[in-house]
Amino acid sequence: MTGPTWDMTAAWRELLDGLAALDAQFLEGPRAVGDEQGVAEGYRMLTVGLSVALDVYLYADAGRPTFVDVNTPFRRDRSWGGDNTDAYYAMAALDPGRRYRVSGQRGDSAYFSLTVYNEPGPGQWSNRIVGIVNDSDLEIDGDGRFEFLLGPSRPDGHEGPFIELTVDTHVAFTRDYQLDPATGRRVTWAIDALDPPGPLVRTDADTAAALRAALGWVETLFLTVPLTVAPRDAPQSLGHNTPQLANEFADPYQVPDANFGWSARDACYAFASYRIGPGEALVITHRPPSCRFWNLVVWNPFLATEVLTDAHTSINNGAARSNADGTVTIVVAHEDLAHPNAVSTAGHADGALAFRWFLADDVPDRPTVEVVPVADVPTAVR
Repeated sequence: MTGPTWDMTAAWRELLDGLAALDAQFLEGPRAVGDEQGVAEGYRMLTVGLSVALDVYLYADAGRPTFVDVNTPFRRDRSWGGDNTDAYYAMAALDPGRRYRVSGQRGDSAYFSLTVYNEPGPGQWSNRIVGIVNDSDLEIDGDGRFEFLLGPSRPDGHEGPFIELTVDTHVAFTRDYQLDPATGRRVTWAIDALDPPGPLVRTDADTAAALRAALGWVETLFLTVPLTVAPRDAPQSLGHNTPQLANEFADPYQVPDANFGWSARDACYAFASYRIGPGEALVITHRPPSCRFWNLVVWNPFLATEVLTDAHTSINNGAARSNADGTVTIVVAHEDLAHPNAVSTAGHADGALAFRWFLADDVPDRPTVEVVPVADVPTAVR
């Protein structure tokens, strides 16, 4: 006599088989990382991705929601997806048919917000921002406390901040940016479902669906990483065939409502890949617009930073010193150099660079990059 056949058993084995195949993304082919450190980081990214995916799908309960950290400046198991060491990010699962109250208390944040994102299909990454509330939209009392509502329709008589949930709503995503993340008090967030959660039942169908969605989520992550770094030099060409080179920023842009992943609607971004050899450094200069917050982050090929306790891989407007003309020069090398705005690649020869500017008055000008010998790097602002 045999026992029941569970779909969740099949889904579990699919998850294991799918994960077992994903290391080929960084071991073989054009995106192979090729060195011991890169391979080690690839396996770390597999486990980080699985951990986040299980939090978002298997353990989440939209009827009993809670915010779960998905990025922090201090947790090595939460560095992924273009994170940074100045911010805390958290996610909570949402049911588009339910009503929610979000409350909290601001700490020492330079900027904080909650964004609601859609899900096109199970396990698929968001491609649209449903709504956003940032600290400028809130009435914050003398103790720093605030609250606002989410739901399928605005409650009668409610005139405060509100996000209307669409049928494809999936998660709420908080952002909390700190000028000094080593000492700053983070925002405390809470979310309460205003409708009864129903009985606590875990079914075969729900578990199988969650495991398959988690696998799809991690597979999508590894369509993005590891990064393919552009060449430092390329043959000259014209028009749309002109390649983007390493050590050269693309034009900054304002995030639209339609996007891939969990971009911040209030931010402008500019990205570059980098490739620097031993004894080389990058001298980056940009003119910050008037904005609430900005930073530059150095990512490894898996679009992850090192945590604050391990390496100095980012700098923000709270720490950066400006030149006399209002520009800011930042020095990037394999190790920290003497310049006051120096940051490190933590020994990586290649990876990615990211500027972000929050609530900027204007889209910034494109930052400039110069590759110079370490011996020629400036040691002071000018």
